[in-house]
Amino acid sequence: MGMAETFKALSDPQRREILTMLREGRMNAGEIAERLGIVPAALSYHLKLLKKADLVLEYKEKNFIFYEVNTSVFDEIIMWIKQFGGNNYED
Repeated sequence: MGMAETFKALSDPQRREILTMLREGRMNAGEIAERLGIVPAALSYHLKLLKKADLVLEYKEKNFIFYEVNTSVFDEIIMWIKQFGGNNYED
């Protein structure tokens, strides 16, 4: 995973909404597209970028592909961001 791909994927509000929906549990593409009100081609583009950034995992079951959030990437992002914080917040 590259941080550039991760932040690019997170920069779009629809991709952030997809991640928020997937936080509730895994969904297939049809369910995601319906809830977002977008066409499958647009969803495919967003999912491609989310998968490239490893933010979303996909699982095939019979005739369906399900998507879910890859929480380990968020753990890495949080650890990376924490390096810029400090333990002392006094003025």
